[in-house]
Amino acid sequence: MQLNVSELFAGIGKEEEWHIPLEMTHVRIHGCQYRVTEKEEVSLRIRHIGNRKVKLSGSVRTVLEVPCDRCLQPVSQEFSLVLDRELDLNATTQERLEALDEQPYIDGYCIDVEELVYGELVVNMPMKVLCSPNCKGICNRCGANLNLEKCHCGVTELDPRMSVIRDIFNQLKEV
Repeated sequence: MQLNVSELFAGIGKEEEWHIPLEMTHVRIHGCQYRVTEKEEVSLRIRHIGNRKVKLSGSVRTVLEVPCDRCLQPVSQEFSLVLDRELDLNATTQERLEALDEQPYIDGYCIDVEELVYGELVVNMPMKVLCSPNCKGICNRCGANLNLEKCHCGVTELDPRMSVIRDIFNQLKEV
């Protein structure tokens, strides 16, 4: 949803508050697509602070279904995002790029709320998501989920011809 904030420029200190429902059902981050399982309205408060600059503050809570990094089981990852930034609506896209302050959610005097939330989700995505701290992952041979079943891939019978070498290694471990 696009918010046109040009009405705020009528006077310094003019402020408006919005409650906007999120429309996104999926989020694509780092080449992976995650399903949005829960979402609340985006609460935004925007105040004109002078010279076509606005102070944006707000919050949103959403839950994404993210696969566990070890066993690939879906995990509900909650995001409680707090938005707090100052926006200069006089700056051109080129000026923002030069200042290393990309704001793809701004187009003229319009703010794209979905794009704003998406940017915050990308920044706040954890490096590693686990279903539990002691997740055992999956077998790298057969793909069995080691949290749910035992894998028998690692059980091998030793070749009796190699028993002499095994004895040498066992003697070296004792030293």
